[in-house]
Amino acid sequence: MADGLRKGLTSYGDAGFSLFLRKAFIKAMGYSDDALNRPIVGITNTYSDYNPCHGNVPEIIEAVKRGVMLSGAMPMVFPTISIAESFAHPTSMYLRNLMAMDTEEMIRAQPMDAVVVIGGCDKTLPAQIMAAVSADLPTVVIPVGPMVVGHHKGEVLGACTDCRRLWAKHRAGEIDEVEIEAVNGRLAPSVGTCMVMGTASTMACITEALGLSLPMSATIPAPHAERFRSAEASGRVAAGMAKSKGPKPSELLTASSFKNALVVLQAIGGSTNGLIHLTAIANRTSHRIDLEAFDKLGREVPVLIDLKPSGEHYMEHFHHAGGLPKLMAQLGDLIDLDAKTITGATLRDIVAGAEDVPGQDAIRPRNNPIKPEGAMAVLHGNLAPRGAVIKHSAASPKLLQHTGRAVVFESVEDMTLRVDDPDLDVNADDVLVLRNAGPKGAPGMPEAGYLPIPRKLARGGVKDMVRISDARMSGTAFGTIVLHITPESAVGGPLALVRNGDMIRLDVARRRIDLLVDAAELEKRRAALALPATPDWAKRGYAHLFNETILQADEGCDFDFMRGGGKE
Repeated sequence: MADGLRKGLTSYGDAGFSLFLRKAFIKAMGYSDDALNRPIVGITNTYSDYNPCHGNVPEIIEAVKRGVMLSGAMPMVFPTISIAESFAHPTSMYLRNLMAMDTEEMIRAQPMDAVVVIGGCDKTLPAQIMAAVSADLPTVVIPVGPMVVGHHKGEVLGACTDCRRLWAKHRAGEIDEVEIEAVNGRLAPSVGTCMVMGTASTMACITEALGLSLPMSATIPAPHAERFRSAEASGRVAAGMAKSKGPKPSELLTASSFKNALVVLQAIGGSTNGLIHLTAIANRTSHRIDLEAFDKLGREVPVLIDLKPSGEHYMEHFHHAGGLPKLMAQLGDLIDLDAKTITGATLRDIVAGAEDVPGQDAIRPRNNPIKPEGAMAVLHGNLAPRGAVIKHSAASPKLLQHTGRAVVFESVEDMTLRVDDPDLDVNADDVLVLRNAGPKGAPGMPEAGYLPIPRKLARGGVKDMVRISDARMSGTAFGTIVLHITPESAVGGPLALVRNGDMIRLDVARRRIDLLVDAAELEKRRAALALPATPDWAKRGYAHLFNETILQADEGCDFDFMRGGGKE
């Protein structure tokens, strides 16, 4: 099998000429024959002026290149799509699969013996790992790292849990315009991803648990020198992988490694998005994520990381307490420590080297968890035949068993227009229902599941309500919120049948979400249901591809033609 510059030659009908031409043109960049005869490590550049999460990527790239060259290989940097959560319209999830395809095709199209992917903001790490799985080239993943914490009036701030908490106070009239503007400048004091257990931090932890990144790489703060030393070490590992031709993702992503990732997802109080992304990654292998098994793990695995939004601390505290190696040490027999990693070491080797930090309380022992059960539960019932998810570690305990009257919003736009209407017929015991916010309906399954508390109730002191939808929610958010109701309403799921005033029962202990309307009435409503025609936004280009092939949340929201590995 060809390697280095001879790999994947352009088709001119003459292989010798193809190599001759390739070398002639790349020499225009000033490379020597010595450089061009070495194993090649490709490095993705996901820097963008629109992406503050990735603000340290140029420095990470330089450190990776240093590590590659110190190990005798040749680094080659190439650009891919960059996705930033708060800058992506209509939602970053809409673009995740496009980034995965772009990254995969660039890995396949260009000569490289190993690849280093650098990502962080919510959908970038999942997209890059999906690409790496499908291309199945030796891959090192580098998370960009979390921001450092901010401060306001003596209080520690973390984007974006405190974004939501303080914005809710502003909506309720407790914080005025002057103060909310001051807060706005203090929530994100450095580049990097959210410093709470949002989706970015969740996916970084999952990546490390899968063995695809170096130990401690999930938690090192983005501006710290240690982040760049880790990047240099990652370059060294990538160079070694380029020379040895492995290990490939297909060798590391086993049934055991996926189970380890699911255990970690529960134990960290991880984002509900993490389950969708892990499902999409698994579906590109021969393995699958079993929602029932995940829910069972949730009853067995306690939340051990005391981190917002489920706890009190922030990512830098998790890091200084020993990071993921220390967490896995505390999880003990819940983790398969024989799972391999990119370095050739097993998790057992890594856990053996975990730092013991006296007095730290960010990582709890199993006999003193912050929550006795895991972060998430999977619900079923007549409202969610194929499942729904609740992050009950960040919910109000008193609402985990609740029956209330449905207040229905037809779309994100409808909710935006009516939720603060003083005449809205709503009280604190009602269940807010949002539909047409799923993969097809929105499109892109936006993070709209965190429905705001209607202003008149917020100003009356209401902090939480049961809220249900076929949308997603940021991992930084909190509240009693049922998400990912599947099938979504836009494809005729039961959520489409709910009417104002219907009673809905949530029973997390029994893992149920039910519409308390008899079957005959529901069938009558179903018969009268008219599914929407192909919307105008989906008539051409990527939008058309998305609308025609997107899968539901329980299948990871990948495209239907991307499942099954995709290896050559």
